[in-house]
Amino acid sequence: MGLGNEASSSSSRLLDPAPLLPHHGGDGAGKLSSQPKTFANVFIAVVGAGVLGLPYTFSRTGWAAGSILLLSVAALTFYCMMLLVACRRRLADEHPKIASFGDLGDAVFRGPGRLAVDTMLVLSQASFCVGYLIFISNTMAHLYPVFAPSSNALLSPKALFIWAMLPFQLGLNSIKTLTLLAPLSIFADVVDLGAMGVVLGEDVSVWLAKPPPVFAFGGLSAILYGIGVSVYAFEGIGMVLPLEAEAANKKKFGTTLGLSMGFIAVMYGLFGAMGYIAYGDATRDIITTNLGTGWLSAAVQLGLCINLFFTMPVMMHPVYEVAERLLHGKRYCWWLRWLLVLAVGLSAMYVPNFTDFLALVGSSVCVLLGFVLPASFHLKVFGAEMSWPGVLSDVLLVLLGLSLAVFGTYTSLLQIFHSSSA
Repeated sequence: MGLGNEASSSSSRLLDPAPLLPHHGGDGAGKLSSQPKTFANVFIAVVGAGVLGLPYTFSRTGWAAGSILLLSVAALTFYCMMLLVACRRRLADEHPKIASFGDLGDAVFRGPGRLAVDTMLVLSQASFCVGYLIFISNTMAHLYPVFAPSSNALLSPKALFIWAMLPFQLGLNSIKTLTLLAPLSIFADVVDLGAMGVVLGEDVSVWLAKPPPVFAFGGLSAILYGIGVSVYAFEGIGMVLPLEAEAANKKKFGTTLGLSMGFIAVMYGLFGAMGYIAYGDATRDIITTNLGTGWLSAAVQLGLCINLFFTMPVMMHPVYEVAERLLHGKRYCWWLRWLLVLAVGLSAMYVPNFTDFLALVGSSVCVLLGFVLPASFHLKVFGAEMSWPGVLSDVLLVLLGLSLAVFGTYTSLLQIFHSSSA
């Protein structure tokens, strides 16, 4: 169920990271995808480790509010994906080689459009890797509490596990080609689904034994927090144009995409709600750390850590493409890659909570990438011929995205600082 050389994921991992960035010269040749394969590829591209933070998010928003937010964000994300598809179809005659989000940005707003897309994609990729290191280090510190607690963020148990990982990550990120690492994307999804199955089984067992008190709706700050995590969980805007290009039946692509996004939303809602309903206020930022101490629990958590450890170099590859293009004449530069890996590692040391960081990334970068840019592109391409309701919908979507970015980022930063000082 691979995506060949054109698909990409931005919420969990990249099957091939190159399409997130400017791509020229491709002829699009290759076998086209059937509807079932397109459905599966959307699932592979969207579902990632962010799902493990949903139960904690529900403990903040309430189970009903969390479910509503997930369904609403899924619908809005699907709508924005289709805006990009509509823009490419309209510009196909004038710009026949639009192969990626960045290509579309260049076609609509020329250089500044591509720069905006590439900047947001690079920030999102680097942020996902920070989240990976937070997840791995917190999980390892939970499984193996061998280091003494420290008030120094650079010497905390989590930080010490990150320091231990960095030499290996420096080596992996020095690899010029990622061909050997690409098959791990399928393994990563298998591990993710296996972990979800184990967690759901444990949730039901815990809930049946002793149901904790839960609530349905939280306050406004919790809603903004939930929106950020939900946007992060569904962030897959970079893959929609490559997927649509290789779909065999393009007329039914929208239906297939919608069904896949709807299925993911229901699965996310079930996973988030059950995790919260099982543990109540004791729900942790990484739900797998709520599991018991048996071998299956440890195996699931270690499996997730291993797959994220090897996925990180794949996710960082688009960052290197842009950095080496801008700073080193498009030439391979090992020391620049090492500096970026160190920056990601240091960032992870200073963020204590996995889900808090998801909310920050979702509220800032992912909202701009997933909502503001698609609506802006659509308004530019179709604005002259749309009636006022159509123009108003695009304008409102841009304003909504900017408002969520400002207020969501603010509340997420407050939560991170609160967690750091606690």
